[in-house]
Amino acid sequence: MAENSGGEIVGAFLVGGLIGAALGILFAPSKGKETREKLVDWMDENKEKAKEKLEKLEEEIKHRKEHLLKHTN
Repeated sequence: MAENSGGEIVGAFLVGGLIGAALGILFAPSKGKETREKLVDWMDENKEKAKEKLEKLEEEIKHRKEHLLKHTN
């Protein structure tokens, strides 16, 4: 249970960061079209980075879970 909770916390943190960044761009003083273009550009730039970080996180959680199961048996 503890491993799952840790993964959920990190996942929520990542999602919160992405939402916060997007809101920061949306509320910046610009015209609507410029803001949408900035947001699309920012999402394109960061989508791959976020995907890679999430894959690394999933692998780390899997590794820690396996390590924990090995040492509890």
